[in-house]
Amino acid sequence: MRMRILPLLMLPTAMLVAGCTQTQAEVERAQVREAGVQEQLAKALAGLVPGKPETCMNQFPQKQSSGFGATILYRVSSKLVYRSDTAGGCEGIARGDILVTRTPSGQLCRGDIAQTIDQSSRFPTGSCSFGDFVPYRKP
Repeated sequence: MRMRILPLLMLPTAMLVAGCTQTQAEVERAQVREAGVQEQLAKALAGLVPGKPETCMNQFPQKQSSGFGATILYRVSSKLVYRSDTAGGCEGIARGDILVTRTPSGQLCRGDIAQTIDQSSRFPTGSCSFGDFVPYRKP
């Protein structure tokens, strides 16, 4: 009796694992999407040279932010852009979500947490923590 019950108990677990596995087509679509994001990121940084990573970036004057997958770019001017590779979760800013940061120091630093909010509904859509801030400058 015990031998017959065990396979029945394993069936739901096997179905759960199989349901979490991506199909080959899903993997390929994700790879194509990621390649497109990386191409857009390269285009946004074209002509700029990366500098030494910094742990913090002044939040003021106001900077324009844009998202490329898990990467956030802060455009200070046509000659200076900061790049922060996040842990992921703020990808919504690429589709127009608002990026909200809270900092008492006036600086954004590695490890600070940002939140994304849908523009129309005002509901939170994600959050992420910043990585280092790499300045990209025109040579």
